[in-house]
Amino acid sequence: MEKILEQLRLKGYKVTPQRRAVLQALNSFEYFPTAQELLAEVRKTNPDVSLDTIYRNLSMLTELGIVHEIHRTSGNVYELAKDGHHHHHLVCTKCGRTECIDICPVTDIYKEEAEKKGFTITGHMFEFYGLCSNCREKK
Repeated sequence: MEKILEQLRLKGYKVTPQRRAVLQALNSFEYFPTAQELLAEVRKTNPDVSLDTIYRNLSMLTELGIVHEIHRTSGNVYELAKDGHHHHHLVCTKCGRTECIDICPVTDIYKEEAEKKGFTITGHMFEFYGLCSNCREKK
């Protein structure tokens, strides 16, 4: 956690009690929480925090690459980015189950194509959408 807080300071951001609480809440979940679940967790120690504060902090932390936002039809979920661990996600479109997948489909050919068009790729997000085994069995 201290490493993340130091990242914020180095990038010129204050480590506010609310920001610290959001990061601690994210770190406490064993699954990918929604903003509402984070709010409930943060309110255990900071009862006056609003959902707007949660979203503002998640947005800023996502922009800085400290948090990953995973897009689901049932509502977005979040995870702390882990240093040096690049991965993507499998997302069930029926129940919302989300799992990490430790492969990356982006190869150097994408970087080369981007360079041809005058772009430098600095990052990417990639989720696979489909049905989990439980939802497939229910069909």
